Amino acid sequence: MKKIINDPADVVTESLRGLAAAHADLVRVEYDPHVVIRADAPVAGKVAVVSGGGSGHEPLHGGFVGAGMLDAAVPGAVFTSPTPDAVEAAVKATTGDAGALLIVKNYTGDVLNFETAGELAAADGLDVRSVVIDDDVAVADSTFTAGRRGVGGTVLLEKITGAAAERGDSLDAVEALARKVIGQVRSIGVALTAPTVPHVGSPSFELADDEIEFGIGIHGEPGRERIPAEPADALVARMIGAVTEDLPFTSGDRVLLFTNSMGGTPQIELYLAHGIAERLLAERGITVERRLVGPYITSLEMQGISITLLKLDDELTELWDAPVNTAALRWRV
Repeated sequence: MKKIINDPADVVTESLRGLAAAHADLVRVEYDPHVVIRADAPVAGKVAVVSGGGSGHEPLHGGFVGAGMLDAAVPGAVFTSPTPDAVEAAVKATTGDAGALLIVKNYTGDVLNFETAGELAAADGLDVRSVVIDDDVAVADSTFTAGRRGVGGTVLLEKITGAAAERGDSLDAVEALARKVIGQVRSIGVALTAPTVPHVGSPSFELADDEIEFGIGIHGEPGRERIPAEPADALVARMIGAVTEDLPFTSGDRVLLFTNSMGGTPQIELYLAHGIAERLLAERGITVERRLVGPYITSLEMQGISITLLKLDDELTELWDAPVNTAALRWRV
């Protein structure tokens, strides 16, 4: 294992120190327990939007803390759910009379620990709701989850709900909007190589040079099938087919297309794949109205990509376009 680290046990803490140093204008970081908090939190009269999960998926979630997106992010150890006390600390640091919405990816540990934290916060008189995102079409179940996994759609959900909270929507409205997004977003990913978790020291799985894992999870969980390597045209067509057939997406739909690097895929390949996806969607009569391309939900250094489609309407488009000022997403500020 070759990584730019010191002690594997200190990776998350040292990374958070770097985040705090680089973006002190946007966030403050607490270390016992680990929590990334919007610099001006709590914001009076505003619904707090809180998310989190295992580290190793950066910039998710800490890179999305700031105006127009998350009020706090709770990073666990690498590929490990954060503890309830850390989630509770994030809620208490950001939540006032307007309440809080917890955005939870559908992994068993995340669901249980965020639920426990919400109950603890509610016992202290805070109005806390939670939604679970499960946008991965690859599997109905996995070793990490009960049901579909939460993957790339999480980024879009955090942006849109964060924008609604920023404009002053009520907790009821923000929660309803979150459930609407969850119902209209779908994703799938593929892996060319496995990630190496620092405290493990070896790849999470083995792939031959001529193999691709189709439908991979963001922790290296298995997908639908292991397939022979194929040209980008065929691979992206396979991915677009899986996503569009699930909701389904049909001719006349307006969508946001999110083409994501799993951490080790270079931009030249990512834009190549994105261009193919745009062409294939146009051939299906699906209009790509908004786009996001880059490494926004990763799996350490895994080579691979994911594709996410969100069915848009005027409200979702307006909220996507709304100003955002975070370490990883920033526009119209």
